Amino acid sequence: MTGDLLDTYVAALQHDLADLPPETRLVGVVRSPTSWFHGSVDENRPELGPPRELLDEFAEREEGLKLDGLCDEGAHNAAWEELDFERRYRDHLDTDAARTEMDALLARLADGEDVALVCFENTDQKRCHRTILREKLVRRRDEKNG
Repeated sequence: MTGDLLDTYVAALQHDLADLPPETRLVGVVRSPTSWFHGSVDENRPELGPPRELLDEFAEREEGLKLDGLCDEGAHNAAWEELDFERRYRDHLDTDAARTEMDALLARLADGEDVALVCFENTDQKRCHRTILREKLVRRRDEKNG
């Protein structure tokens, strides 16, 4: 039996809003987590977070869009599109380091462990790498299982 692959965001965990099975392993996928983020997850896999240079470009562009008058969510999503964030993150997931980390998570799932990917973004409002990672993991699991 394989485990379930889930995802959520850290504020949902902190405010008991995440609907996860009790024994779910909370795996952060954040490049540079804060100390309070570490307190909310069981582990963090920074190699599955977006590359630092992409995050830096994104933060700079998002801030510029906010200064231009866009709301937080609007600036976030516009910067995502302008920087081709999704394609660039998908390219990152094809690196050896990211593939190694994904294989480790897939092994846990294959052993029946439920795993929830965790980062900062509430995906009801903002685009997020976590959903791309989840999609990629599901595809890789399906390929391995034939």
